[in-house]
Amino acid sequence: MDVDAYGYTHRRSWARLDELATKRRLTGQEVDELLARYRLTSQQLARLQQHSPDPELVAGLSAVLTRARGRVLRTRSDNWAQVGRFFTHRFPAAVYRAWPWWASVTLLFLAVATGVAGWVAGSGSARRALGLPSDTSHLTDAGGAFESYYSEHPNDAFAAQVWTNNALVAAVALFTGALILPAVYVLVMNAVNVGVSGGLMADAGRLDAFFGFILPHGMLELTAVFVAGGAGLQLGWTIVDPGRLSRIEAAARQGRATATIALGLVLVLFVSGLLEGFVTPSGWPAPLRIGVGLAAEIAFLAYVFGPGRRAAAAADRKALAS
Repeated sequence: MDVDAYGYTHRRSWARLDELATKRRLTGQEVDELLARYRLTSQQLARLQQHSPDPELVAGLSAVLTRARGRVLRTRSDNWAQVGRFFTHRFPAAVYRAWPWWASVTLLFLAVATGVAGWVAGSGSARRALGLPSDTSHLTDAGGAFESYYSEHPNDAFAAQVWTNNALVAAVALFTGALILPAVYVLVMNAVNVGVSGGLMADAGRLDAFFGFILPHGMLELTAVFVAGGAGLQLGWTIVDPGRLSRIEAAARQGRATATIALGLVLVLFVSGLLEGFVTPSGWPAPLRIGVGLAAEIAFLAYVFGPGRRAAAAADRKALAS
């Protein structure tokens, strides 16, 4: 091997690796470049050690790789720090900023569900209009379909199934919000389904069982769906009325906030799935099960209106100062 020629050919690549290794901040593209050059230079050093006795070149390249290795490890730590910042700042702040939208969705959902439940419970014509059978005891009786739904599958498998299903509902509500009407339709139909179940259980005199089974997981689960629907509708309205920004700029900014909410809700729905898979079908007394669900709901709201509000305010102050 001609060591001088080899060194001359690759010296710019090695210098670039050393530059990236000592740079204070790296962009995502530079991180990828650092990792690629680090792997390539490691292979080149191994080749030199096999074919060249030049200790000066080997030592110099080893020093570059040592600095690069430290930067790679620090970059990985920075990535974990970014994950932590996402859940302590970006996600709760985005949910907090959108709260008027998802609070409105919450009120609309509860109004529709309550209205449908009252209609179904107090009127036989409601059943006919909705195509429901006159005898629904298979659903409403103790141990019937409403209750057995939560215990007919193994807990872990059921939790995974619920997580997937809820994530799909939230995603549809979130990403069809840009078109507004499809998101409204999805939310209203889910409210109707909840109202029908509640109405049938109330008509059977088993409203206590309805709330005992739906509230432990449903408070957090439905809140996640409301947040998704509200964020989606906010995105859709931003496209309709972009304010002082151009439509493209406003949509891009709100789209980033919507994507942040979508990513964070994956964890929220995971927690609600665990509640539905393990707490709701447990043999615990209903007050205890509801208490666990209420604690999870209060924790989420405190997270949004505590750290989320502070993170949003800090970001606003930083934007005004810049």
